[in-house]
Amino acid sequence: MMELVDRSVLADFLRRRREALTPYDVGLPEGARRRTPGLRREEVAMLAGMSTDYLSRLEQRRGPQPSTQVLDALARALRLTADERDYLYRVAGHSAPDRSGGSGHVSPALLRVLDRLSDTPALILSDIGETLQQNEPARALFGDTSGRTGLARSDIHRWFADPATARRSYPADDHARQSRALVANLRAAYGRLGPRSTAGEIVADLRHRSAEFRELWDRHEVAVRFEDHKVLLHPEIGAIEVDCQVLFTEDQSQALLVLTAAPNTEAAEKLALLAVVGSQRFGT
Repeated sequence: MMELVDRSVLADFLRRRREALTPYDVGLPEGARRRTPGLRREEVAMLAGMSTDYLSRLEQRRGPQPSTQVLDALARALRLTADERDYLYRVAGHSAPDRSGGSGHVSPALLRVLDRLSDTPALILSDIGETLQQNEPARALFGDTSGRTGLARSDIHRWFADPATARRSYPADDHARQSRALVANLRAAYGRLGPRSTAGEIVADLRHRSAEFRELWDRHEVAVRFEDHKVLLHPEIGAIEVDCQVLFTEDQSQALLVLTAAPNTEAAEKLALLAVVGSQRFGT
């Protein structure tokens, strides 16, 4: 049920959470000496992808009721825990999201690590294969995923529903292994979240779309799998051999995937080139 916005509490909560953070907490440079504690409004606005004026109005108890999309962006920018995110929703006049369905809230602990990774591809994934956050090298390697909507937000769904696009970053001889790993990951998420979750929607849709998916799903393989070493393809840079390190949240609902290469190798030089090539070649 929709509730009234508690503008006074909302304003105070946003301001105090902003003041509790330092630039280091969110991966920003310290810059000039600060006269007040915490982050500046313009810094939080930049992290949340909104105007400083809009954030100012919220902190001054003015402006319209923020949407759930705005609240998600603020929760991510302010590195809120799930409990703090739920509280933000309620004082802003919305019901708290259903955590069992995969709300897209990003673990603050994983975000803190991602904030410090700027020279190698790194991204935070949900248990159904959604890219929740990615750094610039990851955008250059995989493309910007922020424009995806619906089931297409899931890399697992796209792997089977749009293979011509989704599989272009992997060598053909690795497709079968990757398909098997993705389905095993989805089976683990499905068991945890249930058939009425987004995981259940993905399963139902892919069973209808893909014979390959149906065959793998019926094997009942369950595992959260990430290869330690893999080859990724970039159309301009070519094949890049990377090592994969993964850091999970305690409930394994999210994972931080970091791709690295040994120093002074051809692969390391290619990863460095990603900053030059950028992500302009990709659509969403």
